[in-house]
Amino acid sequence: MSFEQLLFEQYGIRSEEPIMVDNIKGYKKGEYVYFIIFAENKEIIHMEQATLAYFLAEQFSDYIAIPIPNVQGEWFTSLNESAYIVLQIKINDWSRRIAGGEDLAQFHQLGTTYNYEPQTISSYGQWRTLWINKLTYFEKKAETTTSPFYSKWNEIVNDALPYIIGVSENAIQYMQESEQERRFHENDQGSITFNRYYDQLERPFLWPTDLVYDHPVRDLAEKIRYMILNRQGYQDVSKFLHEYQAMRPLSVFSWRLLYARLLYPVHIFDCMDTGFTSENPDDYANDLENLLYGQDHYESFLKNLYEMAGTDINTLRLPVLHWL
Repeated sequence: MSFEQLLFEQYGIRSEEPIMVDNIKGYKKGEYVYFIIFAENKEIIHMEQATLAYFLAEQFSDYIAIPIPNVQGEWFTSLNESAYIVLQIKINDWSRRIAGGEDLAQFHQLGTTYNYEPQTISSYGQWRTLWINKLTYFEKKAETTTSPFYSKWNEIVNDALPYIIGVSENAIQYMQESEQERRFHENDQGSITFNRYYDQLERPFLWPTDLVYDHPVRDLAEKIRYMILNRQGYQDVSKFLHEYQAMRPLSVFSWRLLYARLLYPVHIFDCMDTGFTSENPDDYANDLENLLYGQDHYESFLKNLYEMAGTDINTLRLPVLHWL
């Protein structure tokens, strides 16, 4: 059965024509476009993301794709022994837009009005535990995948592991101390966020599979991480932070979370995860090597984060790591 057949037989939608939106294939019918995506996560994860998507759609009905049920009233449809979800979005002006810090602040402002914290896709208040678990997982993974045959991937992982462990433990310790910080305010409440925010608010529309629930600083940190890794300058990052803070000022607690999350090498773990789950990890060896090579630049950027943002560490009594 083709995807067009699935749409017709399971959803009663006869596609008029295939259409490419932001390099993703969809199927046009009337004023809507439908996307068929593989349900790669647990059902509860997709359903919680769907709930967030429907909440956002009340404000931005033409800016977020929402899951729709099939003719049996089910959210998941089987095809070739795999489960799929169909997403619907109304056709609109889908040109890419420019989104800065103010746009992210507005998104978080709306996200904080969602009153029900999800159980599965929420990481709010759990960073330190999740980071410890992630570090432990990759330590064991590196040990158990050692091969008697030469592998560039294993060589890079094993050589870098002491550094990765050291940086991660520093971030975890910084996070543990930050959890005792009591200088926070209403902008520290949980919000709808992105799993990894880079430029989703600039794209034609949002995907529900990108949504999670967390402290808003998650998105700030991941955006800044993305900007650093793409060699954007201090001025760009400073501008983004100032735009965000014009609407949602950061508390001392938020600044500490931002620093801790940027210190924790999420980008390296994401790359390692891709490699370890690949049939041929060596395909990702150069990617990992380049990330590790760029850590000097990354750490230099992080060292100047507070100064670049115009934040007085002495007045606010913000601890910094002097080895950076």
